[in-house]
Amino acid sequence: MGDVLMILLLVAIIGALFAYLIYALIYPEQF
Repeated sequence: MGDVLMILLLVAIIGALFAYLIYALIYPEQF
């Protein structure tokens, strides 16, 4: 179970980073 939790955590972190990058590309004036 530990491996599954680690994979889910990595996916969540990578997804958050991609969402942040996409948001920065769509709304560059915010940064």
